[in-house]
Amino acid sequence: MTVACSWYAFRGTNWHDQWESLRAANYWWLIPYVAVLLVVHLLRTLRWGALLSGLEKVRFRQLNEASAIGFMMLIVLPLRLGEFARPFLIANRSGIRRSPAMATVVVERIADGILVAALLRALLFFIPKDAPGYATVSWAGNIMFLIFAGGAAFLVFALWQEKRAVRFIQVVLGRSPKLAAYGVRMVEGFVGALRRVPSRRELAKFFGYTVVYWAVNGAGMAMMAFAFEAPAAGVAEPLRISLFQAYAIMCTLVVAVMIPSAPGMVGTFQAGIRFGLGLFLPAALVNGKGLAYANVVWLCQTGQQVGLGLLLMFLGNLSFKEIAGGLTHESEAERAEPQPELRVADAAERSA
Repeated sequence: MTVACSWYAFRGTNWHDQWESLRAANYWWLIPYVAVLLVVHLLRTLRWGALLSGLEKVRFRQLNEASAIGFMMLIVLPLRLGEFARPFLIANRSGIRRSPAMATVVVERIADGILVAALLRALLFFIPKDAPGYATVSWAGNIMFLIFAGGAAFLVFALWQEKRAVRFIQVVLGRSPKLAAYGVRMVEGFVGALRRVPSRRELAKFFGYTVVYWAVNGAGMAMMAFAFEAPAAGVAEPLRISLFQAYAIMCTLVVAVMIPSAPGMVGTFQAGIRFGLGLFLPAALVNGKGLAYANVVWLCQTGQQVGLGLLLMFLGNLSFKEIAGGLTHESEAERAEPQPELRVADAAERSA
């Protein structure tokens, strides 16, 4: 997948124009853009805290550490295996078990997927259907919506019919007893977490943070294009991206990076931005200055997430090996630990 996306992203590249555009870029815009990325990190950390509040009110320091290091692991591990990092990290910093914590990550991804796919469909109404790549972007957005809407439907079904959902997992994964047992534990953990939903206020915060998070993210991508407005040697046309176009580009980028790929999302990231730029700009501009913009945005986002994660990992005396090794190993104590709602019932029975 990485090879295929890299081939698409860089096929027909005008390396001369890209190099000259990188040389002529105004890199002072990196300062406000990195500041925007830090705001984005704060927003998604706070929204995760709002979602976790139904399980436990986690202090910001522990929440921020787990969030920053977890998103770093998402960047540096292949196939999106880093998604398991935040549940592992928050379980080591609070009384929340990994399965319910993973449920909150899944809910985040479903909310993001549905919102971005819906936003992309709405934006496509205002883009000419004969724009290059329109059909592919439309198809990819529809597939993304179906996947995440299906995930949301399964969670609702599991909440409503837990026994049937468990049976479904056992049938689907029946050829691997170990995998089936893990799937059952995950479903039970998800149901337990979903039954302990946050308060209405915290849910409102979650959805509010989600909307603002994506709004700030798209605005930052539009702002970063200002760095490439200056003319470069042999590249007279500036790169101008409106706010509307930036949100469409952000959506195509999100669709692309949802695909499991190599560490750093190399190839899928650039391909996603190229798809978006191709909806609005001529191919000659996209193949030169547009790819220069894509690479700088990729470097900024990757550098910010990895840099912040490494800093907090160093301050917390953690090692990469310790975190990566813990992602796929659930302790025996945790496996034997009853679900949250069962612990509450046991406590009530003892008090009675």
